Amino acid sequence: MARKKIVAGNWKMNTLPAEGVELAKSVVAGRGEVCECVNFIVCPPFTHLSQVVEAVKGSDIAVGAQDCATEAKGAYTGEIAAQMIAALGCKYVILGHSERRQYYGETSETLNKKMAQAYANGLTPIYCVGENLEEREAGNHFAVCKAQIEEVVFNLTEEQFANLVIAYEPVWAIGTGKTATAEQAQEIHAYIREVLRSKFGAAAEECPILYGGSCKPSNAAEIFAKEDVDGGLIGGAALVAGDFLAIGKGF
Repeated sequence: MARKKIVAGNWKMNTLPAEGVELAKSVVAGRGEVCECVNFIVCPPFTHLSQVVEAVKGSDIAVGAQDCATEAKGAYTGEIAAQMIAALGCKYVILGHSERRQYYGETSETLNKKMAQAYANGLTPIYCVGENLEEREAGNHFAVCKAQIEEVVFNLTEEQFANLVIAYEPVWAIGTGKTATAEQAQEIHAYIREVLRSKFGAAAEECPILYGGSCKPSNAAEIFAKEDVDGGLIGGAALVAGDFLAIGKGF
């Protein structure tokens, strides 16, 4: 069975509710121009998740959140629980994004709790791994990705693993304009799949691995053509409906 082809848009801290609704509606309007084999996911800020869910209703576009809390409920001011996200109609949640690790000190311990909450509430995690520029230049990119997988993904059951998306982020290529070459992307994606295979065997062949570093319409087709690249986790280009949809045409 062929792996899912996924183009997920991480809107980060961008768009006001009305803008987000318009963006979502524009994606829905242009969806028919892209192969049905491509699974589109949009991940708006928490403030307009419910409105975006409503805006894409009736289409095959899924909605995800950009994060969730480590706990189910309680006295955690400002936090948003996985069950709250699921109740809005979200199907996915991004976990372990490099910005969460870098700016908010998220560790594997934190992420194990968040993964457990996601699965307990029927959400599919998009789990991010990747190295920064210093780690890449030191030749430690394989070790960094391996540790991020072993410390979190290896704790999943086989059933949970079957409902997981991995996103590889070369942190040095996010928002910098730098992009890993298609060959670099394939090399690390193949390595990640090998690490997954060591724990989950043949099931690793079914796990989608997305590329998440400055992917845009001009380079999507070249990157997506690689055997172990199953799509993209898109940042800036996801804020323009035409560009987001054009990336989906890269398959």
